Amino acid sequence: MRAYVVNRNVHPSELALVSGAPVPTPKADEIIVDVYSAALNFFDILQSQGKYQVKPPFPFALGAEFAGRVAIDSPIPEGCNFRPGDRVFGMAQGSLADKVVAKWKLTNMLPDNLSFDQGAGLYITWPTSYEALVGRAELKSGETVLVNAAAGGVGIAAVQIAKAVGAIVIAAAGSSPKLDVLKQLGSADYTVDYSKPGWQKQVLQFTGGEGVDVVFDPVGRIADSLKCIAFKGRALVIGFASGNIEKLSLNLVLLKNVSIMGLHWGLYERKEASRIPEVWDALLGLFSSGRVKPVIYSRIYSLENAMEGLLALGRRETWGKVIVRVRDENREHVTSKL
Repeated sequence: MRAYVVNRNVHPSELALVSGAPVPTPKADEIIVDVYSAALNFFDILQSQGKYQVKPPFPFALGAEFAGRVAIDSPIPEGCNFRPGDRVFGMAQGSLADKVVAKWKLTNMLPDNLSFDQGAGLYITWPTSYEALVGRAELKSGETVLVNAAAGGVGIAAVQIAKAVGAIVIAAAGSSPKLDVLKQLGSADYTVDYSKPGWQKQVLQFTGGEGVDVVFDPVGRIADSLKCIAFKGRALVIGFASGNIEKLSLNLVLLKNVSIMGLHWGLYERKEASRIPEVWDALLGLFSSGRVKPVIYSRIYSLENAMEGLLALGRRETWGKVIVRVRDENREHVTSKL
């Protein structure tokens, strides 16, 4: 099969597509999936260089998110309700390939109203945004939310989830093109450019001088955002896409009675596994109802030029989820071994 095989730590620009990679042997709790679409993530860039916390032993295949069909030659583990041909999405190491082996408990049925391209980027960003806003911040209808890096994968998901809850959303980004994307999507109530000095004053104007009830931050702008947070506001630390881990002066936390809370969705499998199906039940209901919709970058990459997409992601040129189309959705789903 085709895959991006990493034999040593290298930058993605040095990776080439291998045509003769072996299909991994599934374990007792795993299924084989014919990959139709895969999503790219910033941590893929780090992982290929050995800079990510997840370090598979060499050689390993790159990629983490996929959508496809359960393969005709897949085993069906005990307790698994999937059948060959079922449309599924999930997370598994090696998703940038023709086939991937995935834990069936980390795989979900793809709603009928979503394409494989849309489904490929659901598994990491959407539960992260949902649990942060609903589970941790306990966002309520009528509250105001500032979403930083709102044109990125988790940001666009957060904007839509907040609107579905009934919140007033201020979407923030650092460039005019990304603000234009947010305006075209039309989900946010207001937009603001946080690359401009004094942008917090604009946020305060939007909120009648009170500030936002919740800050959702995946980029590393909590300190700046505390200047426009409300009394007893909640600030969500989602990540540090800017590359810098913030160090906060706690005087504003004290003076405004602010709560700082983190969200690392990956820990839930080990620490609070019972919460995972609850989050997915809620999200799948939102997807099926059409109240939220995955947003994908305007260019769909082929498997052959997937590294171009990863490099564009690394240069912050993209928005939404960046998708690689591995095989055509109209191709007959029962495929032979690759």
